[in-house]
Amino acid sequence: MSVRVRFAPSPTGFLHIGGLRTALYNYLFARHHGGTFVLRIEDTDQSRYVEDAEADIIRSLEWAGMTIDEGPNTPGEVGPYRQSERKAMYHEYAKQLIENGNAYYAFDSTEEIDVMRERLKASGNPSPKYDSITRQSMKNSLTLPKDEVERRLAAGDEYVVRLKVPRRETVKFEDLIRGIVSFDTSGLDDQVLLKSDGMPTYHLANVVDDHTMKITHVIRGEEWLSSAPKHMLLYQAFGWEAPTMAHLPLIMSPSGGKLSKRKAESEGIPVNTKDYISGNYEPEALINFLAYLGWSPGDDSEIHNMKELCELFTLDRVSKGGAVFNHKKLMWYNEHYIRETSVEDLQPRVKALAEQAGFDTKDDAYLKTVIELLHERVSKVDEFVEMGSFFFEAPKEYDEKALKKWKDDSAAMVKAYQEKVEALSGDDFAAVNLKAALEAVVAEQEVGFGKVMMPVRIATTGQGFGPDLFPALELLGKDEVISRIESALERLS
Repeated sequence: MSVRVRFAPSPTGFLHIGGLRTALYNYLFARHHGGTFVLRIEDTDQSRYVEDAEADIIRSLEWAGMTIDEGPNTPGEVGPYRQSERKAMYHEYAKQLIENGNAYYAFDSTEEIDVMRERLKASGNPSPKYDSITRQSMKNSLTLPKDEVERRLAAGDEYVVRLKVPRRETVKFEDLIRGIVSFDTSGLDDQVLLKSDGMPTYHLANVVDDHTMKITHVIRGEEWLSSAPKHMLLYQAFGWEAPTMAHLPLIMSPSGGKLSKRKAESEGIPVNTKDYISGNYEPEALINFLAYLGWSPGDDSEIHNMKELCELFTLDRVSKGGAVFNHKKLMWYNEHYIRETSVEDLQPRVKALAEQAGFDTKDDAYLKTVIELLHERVSKVDEFVEMGSFFFEAPKEYDEKALKKWKDDSAAMVKAYQEKVEALSGDDFAAVNLKAALEAVVAEQEVGFGKVMMPVRIATTGQGFGPDLFPALELLGKDEVISRIESALERLS
C-alpha cells in the first residue's frame, strides 16, 4: 500500500503553530514511508473565510521545508484541492446516503429546533439534541409523507441533510496512538451533512475527500477525536474502508491547559507560523522543536535535521499525553542552528536586517567582524542587529538596567580609562592593549575588574551586556571610542 496523508487546514485564520506541528507529523510520516503529502484546503465555512489565509498556509509550509506533493498549486489526479470547488461531488454523495436510508432531509426551522431543545430541557434533559429519538417528532423525510417531502423539495423549501445515526450501537476503531477507541451512538446527534446553503459540513466533506483522494492515514489533532465516530458511521454507510486514524496529543500551555491564542499571547509565545517567520526564527530550529513536542526517537538525541527526522519518525513513539510548549527550549534549538550557520551564510541576512533598521553596515569586512564577535552570543539572527546596534551608531540612550550599575565613582573610572586610551597610538589601538589599559586603571584605583569595565561598556555601547568588549572597541576605532566616552561623561555625570 502506498501511503497517502493529507494536511487539511481551514482558511479561517493564519496557520497556528499547532497546525504546523500536525502538518509536520503528516509530512514526516509520508516521507518515512516514501508516500505522498497532500494539502487540502477545507474552505466550506465561507462566513469565516480569511483573505490570504490559504497563501499564508502554503508560504508557512514552504518556509518550514515541507514540500507539498499535491495541493491547490501542485494539482494531482484527485483534485480539485479546495473543498469549495468540489461542491457538486458532495451533493451526489449526500443523495446516495439518502437513497440507501442512511441520511434524510430535515425541514425544521431554527426556531422549531430551539423549541424542541427548550422542551427537553424543561423535562430534565440537560443536553438535548436532534437524534434517533427526537427526530421522530420533527419535520423531516422520515416523519413526513413522501408526497409532502417531494412537494417541499420542488417548492424550494429550505432544508438540511442529516446523518441517520443508529440507536444504541457501539462504534469502535483502532487509533495508532491511542489504541482501541469506542463510542456509544446514544451520545451522538444526527449530524448535519449538507447545510441549508448547499455547502457540506466538515464531516461529510472530510470523509468524501479522504476516500476520493485515496488517503490511507488520517493524522490530526486530538480535538477531532470526538468527530471520529461520526466519520466511521459515514464510512460504513458508504460501504468504504476507513483510513487508519491517529489523533495527536494537544500542545499545552506552560501555565496548564491547551495552548490557546489568549494563553500564548499572555506568555509571550508566538501563536501563528507567520510570527516565527517575521520574528526571524530559524525554520530548522522550529521544526526540530515541534518534532519533539509529543514525539521522541527513543534515545537521548535532540538535534536532527529534516532528513534525519523523516528517517526516524514513527507514530508508535508519539505520546498520548499533552506536550508543554517550552519557549526556552525552542530558543535553545534556535541558538544551536545559529551557531551551526557560517558567518558567510549569516552575513547577507544580517546586512538586510541592519539596513532595514536604518543602519549603515559599512563595508563587508567590517560587518563580517561584527557577526564574528556576536556569533556565540545571539539566540536569533535579528539579535545581531539588536545587540550589535552600537557597531553601527553611537548610543542615543543607555539601557536602564545597565544604568543601575553606574555608580557615583563610575565617571571617574571611565575618565581614567579615557586617558589611558588617548595615550595609545593608532597602531597600538588593539584589543590586547585596550584590555591592558583597563587592567592598569583597575590596579591604580584598587578596585575590581567589573568596577571599571561595566561603566566603560555602558559609555561605549549603551548596554550592560554584549560581545567581548576589547575587540569591539578595536573595531569601533580610537576616535569613535573617545567620542562616545566624552559624550557619556557629559550625559551621565
